[in-house]
Amino acid sequence: MHEFYVGPYRQMFKREKQDEDDLFMIAVLGEALGVPDPAAYYTAELLPAVWDNFHAWHRRIGIPRSPLDHIGCC
Repeated sequence: MHEFYVGPYRQMFKREKQDEDDLFMIAVLGEALGVPDPAAYYTAELLPAVWDNFHAWHRRIGIPRSPLDHIGCC
């Protein structure tokens, strides 16, 4: 039954998951990207969780090289 209900919408769910992940990365990396972030103190502890996905994220959103000076992933 799961495949019956979810199957036709698989692409939509995947796209929405990527949008959520992009928003999460911007929230966590906002202070480093120069965006004023009142929750920077709380999101700083999440940085180790997003380092593994950072390269794929900035390539997916169209930034060819790392936007952060202190992170050289490319």
